[in-house]
Amino acid sequence: MKMKRIIAIIFAIGVAASALAQTQTIRAFSHRGGRLERDENTAKAFQDSWDAGYTGFETDIRRTADGVLYLTHDCTLERTTNGTGIFERKTSAEIEQLRTKQGNKMMKFDDFIAFLQDKDNLYVEFELKTKPDSLYTQELVEEVAERVYQAAKSIRTHNSLLRFTSSDIRGLRYLKKAHPEIISKGPKSELLIIFNSGVTDEAIEICKKEDIWVMGCKTDGTTRGMVQKAHKAGMIVSLWPTHKIEDFVLAAYLGSDAMCTDIPFTMKPWLEENMPWLKVIY
Repeated sequence: MKMKRIIAIIFAIGVAASALAQTQTIRAFSHRGGRLERDENTAKAFQDSWDAGYTGFETDIRRTADGVLYLTHDCTLERTTNGTGIFERKTSAEIEQLRTKQGNKMMKFDDFIAFLQDKDNLYVEFELKTKPDSLYTQELVEEVAERVYQAAKSIRTHNSLLRFTSSDIRGLRYLKKAHPEIISKGPKSELLIIFNSGVTDEAIEICKKEDIWVMGCKTDGTTRGMVQKAHKAGMIVSLWPTHKIEDFVLAAYLGSDAMCTDIPFTMKPWLEENMPWLKVIY
């Protein structure tokens, strides 16, 4: 049944190809450097994504006990490394001794910033991983947000969009207050709220209330009608995840403005061969 649905979606997009080519552009970006095809959030993953033609990246930032920022998604170490326990309770010296399951070092945030230097036309989502709340006081949330903001602004780049994202609204609220010049609406918006749901009326209202007009929502649970409603309200919609080609095709059908992909090395050549009329910025 699911495959029949995907085939129907591909057919529907094919029928509408001419119209979509005129009106829709999707920003595709490499999620953690290609989570399902590379060693996530590592230097190799991001370099390989760049070499494959991607200028769009997403990563996750957490703080060690002694204040060093690293790229890692989980607050625990077991899934991605040979370590155990809570990341935030480790010192940077302890983190430096660890290796990922594929034998790589965990990447420092400063090294990621160095990787981005002098690259143009970038799209980067810096996700502030400041949950659970028990690990991040308001003071620590603000510290992390400020350090990430200042580091991002130090990148030498042209024609790039650097966007700060989180499911923890505290950091985004801090950035809006501390930096009133930050753009929160329109195609150059620098802030995005992550929701653990599809596009809903509630998500739209939260974005309006916070004056943050970009939402990151799940493809599952999102309808084309709700994306159109969000667009009508002035929202930009980014959908996730892309575990399979079909996920990206579905996001295109739904009208997504952006889509992170866990399979960047499979997806890009497939789309270029099979859906060349779809405007995708990598």
